[in-house]
Amino acid sequence: MYQWVLPSLREILAQNQSSVAECSPAKAERQWRVSLAATEQLLLNSLASVSADTTQGLVLAAPAPLFSQPKLAQSLQTVTFTAKPFNPLALMPFQMPDAIAPQDCEVAPCESVLPLLPADPLAAEQFCLVFTDKFTLVLVLATHKNGKKTFSFSFEPEVVQQAWRSLGARVMLTNPEFFSQLDALVQQYSPLAPDYRMVVQFSQLLLAELTEPEEDTGTRGHGDTESSFPASPRLPVSVCSETSPRPDVELLQAFAHEVRTPLTTIRTMTRLLLKRRDLAKSVINRLEIIDHECTEQIDRMELLFKAAELETSAPVKSSKTQLTPMSLDQVLQQSIPRWEQAAQRRNLTLNVVLPQQLPTVVSNPSMLDRVLTGLMENFTRSLPPGSHIQVQVIPAGDQLKLQLSPQLLSKDTNKSATPATPPIRKALGQLLMFQPETGTISLNMAATKHLFQAIGGKLIVRQRPHYGEILTIFLPLEVSSNEEKLGVKS
Repeated sequence: MYQWVLPSLREILAQNQSSVAECSPAKAERQWRVSLAATEQLLLNSLASVSADTTQGLVLAAPAPLFSQPKLAQSLQTVTFTAKPFNPLALMPFQMPDAIAPQDCEVAPCESVLPLLPADPLAAEQFCLVFTDKFTLVLVLATHKNGKKTFSFSFEPEVVQQAWRSLGARVMLTNPEFFSQLDALVQQYSPLAPDYRMVVQFSQLLLAELTEPEEDTGTRGHGDTESSFPASPRLPVSVCSETSPRPDVELLQAFAHEVRTPLTTIRTMTRLLLKRRDLAKSVINRLEIIDHECTEQIDRMELLFKAAELETSAPVKSSKTQLTPMSLDQVLQQSIPRWEQAAQRRNLTLNVVLPQQLPTVVSNPSMLDRVLTGLMENFTRSLPPGSHIQVQVIPAGDQLKLQLSPQLLSKDTNKSATPATPPIRKALGQLLMFQPETGTISLNMAATKHLFQAIGGKLIVRQRPHYGEILTIFLPLEVSSNEEKLGVKS
């Protein structure tokens, strides 16, 4: 018996699967997150050979957009369902992505927003329906009245089609005039049985994210185990360990999620408003500031969540399976302007010294920029106004060395102040540090080092009396990179 006039997605998947066990919120949340990460990587892999400016799929999600990779934002049409008390259509009339000019999609993802009725039990579910030419997929994280949560997913065409029919009926109830447009988009990617290799690849990506039971002995009891996702197109996840992770780590995961979700919704609405042509320049400037601040904090919450996840998963070396050769030059082109902005906001100066030619490094493309930017953000917060930061990138054998060196200047001269007084930091649990002078909360150095290990790098911190902390990051070079061509710009 359905809870409401229309079945929720959880009910649809439960009907088509043998069993879906209730878990603690933290466990179900983790299943949801690693599955989204695997889905994102699967999409990046399957769309890699097609031009980024071509629409290649449709994503229906709730309660906020789920994929932040620029390539996916440009290649996928996104429709977000929300049960917020306000009506998003009052801010921006619903507009199918086909009606958005190509230049708009360069500024913001092709996103649309549709409301859910307040009484709809679907409001208690987070979901993601993916439609592409190569596979279709549905993922659902549901919250029950008793506070427990369940996560399940399916590649099976009929299950995905049932999920869409349930969503489509809701669109008919709330916005009947747009149903035919949305249904036409869905039919372009009619559910199809996935190639077994696609499902195997998805399972491998999940295994790369999940804990191996025999390795994770530090956070479980003797008899506790954690199942891995099976290589099957329609098997649920039912991981329910009785032993909870450390309370402060679980609290940090919940906090990061609760902060990130509303910020993502605010950013989505802001970007929808930015598509309007009738806004004053002053309004556009303010909206762009809101978008920037939301993005900065969303990335910060992602790092906090990833750090907490590393503390409750297998040793960091198991996370290196997703490392790939990547262009550091492209990452730095995106990162350096943000580093300069972070320095300017705190009255600091920044000088970046790069080689004439940057080699290819081996790291995690989706995380390297966030980790570097997060490190620079924390680094600038720890320095007094008037300080100077030098960032130097130089080859170091089979690695690339990126060094952050502060020079603390006195108010009256250009000479270094002696000695440099390190900022006061207080520990908050196992992962966080609090800086009373600025009110800043950041990851402690141990957690930050774990993040760099997870992306294939190494972080070394040295304390020097006249300079304060000097941070040195090492990233492995691709074997085929030609180090002899490196030279340093003047």
